[in-house]
Amino acid sequence: MSDDQSRKPLTRTIHSADHTGNTQISESGAIVGPHIRSPLARAVYYKLKEDEQNQNDRHVYWYRVIVSRLSQDLCGKFVQFDQDDGADEFLQNCQEKSDAILSQIFYSFARPVLNLFMTQTSINGLLSRGSMYIFSKSQFEQLMSFSAYHKRDTLLDLGAGDGMVTAQMSNYFNKTYATEMSGVMARKLTSMGYHILDVDQWSESGLTFDVVSCLNLLDRCDKPMTLLSQIKEVLRPDTGRLLVAVVIPFKPYVEFNSKTHEPSELLRITGSNFEEQIQQLVSIFHQAGFLVEKFTRLPYLCEGDLRHSFYVLTDALFVLKAFEDAVAS
Repeated sequence: MSDDQSRKPLTRTIHSADHTGNTQISESGAIVGPHIRSPLARAVYYKLKEDEQNQNDRHVYWYRVIVSRLSQDLCGKFVQFDQDDGADEFLQNCQEKSDAILSQIFYSFARPVLNLFMTQTSINGLLSRGSMYIFSKSQFEQLMSFSAYHKRDTLLDLGAGDGMVTAQMSNYFNKTYATEMSGVMARKLTSMGYHILDVDQWSESGLTFDVVSCLNLLDRCDKPMTLLSQIKEVLRPDTGRLLVAVVIPFKPYVEFNSKTHEPSELLRITGSNFEEQIQQLVSIFHQAGFLVEKFTRLPYLCEGDLRHSFYVLTDALFVLKAFEDAVAS
C-alpha cells in the first residue's frame, strides 16, 4: 500500500475569527489567527487549534455506514468499528511528529527537490515519513476471525509501502511476503524481515497464500481486474481469503509507469455516496469471482506536516472468498 500525495484531502478548517468576522484577541492582547504576519507562525497556530479539536473528537463519522441504503444481504455482513487504542496511538504519534518544527521545515524543502527524480512514495520512504494506518491488530482479528494463538502459514501483502500496515497483520502468519514498486520501500520491507516478490512475477511464483491483502491498490494499479484474477489464482483453495481496501470516493490514479496516470482497465464506479459505491464494488468483485464475507468502513490515515498533524480518507474494507469456495460452502 503506497502513499500518494494526490490522495490528500484538506481536513476541517479551523477559523480564528469570531462570528462577526472580527479578529480574535488573546488574553495577553496579542493578535491571533489570520492576521498573524508570519506564514509559519500562522500555520502552527491553525494546527494547534485543529489538534485541540481532534483530541476531543472520537470521529464517529469516520466509521458510520447508513445500512438502510444497502441490500439486505450486505447489511448482515457489515462490521461496526470505532476509534480504538491503535488509532489513538497513531494519531498521537502523528501530532508529535508534526510538532517537530525543524524536521517539518526540512521535509518541506527536501520534497520538491527530490520530486524531480523520485516518486512521492520513494520520497516518503527515503525521509521516513508519510506512514499510513488503516486498522489495529484487534480489528484485523475480528475481520478475519483470527486468534493471536493460532498462526496461519503465509500472507502476501501487495503494494506494502513502508510495511507499517503489514506489521499489523504479519504476527498472525509464519511467513510474510510482499510486493512494492518503490525500490526504497522494498529495501525497508526487507529490513523488516519480509520476503519480497517481483512485482511482475509474484503470481507465477508457484506459491499459494492463506491471505492476500490488497490495500488501497485497486485504484492505483493499471489493470485492477487482471490483478483480482491473479490474486484468485494464488489463494489457497477452500481457506484462502482476500483482504481488500478501496478509497471512497473511487478516483483511479496510476503512479508508476504511466504518462497519463489513467488505468488501462477502468472500474466504473459512479455512485454518489459511500453506500452506492460499496454496492457497485460488490458487483465488480462478483464479476472477478469473489463474494463478500464481511465489510466495514475505516479511516485511511496518513502522517501529516506543518499544517495538519494527519490527513484522512475513507476506506471500504472487504474480506472476500473465491466464488467457487463460496458456492461449495
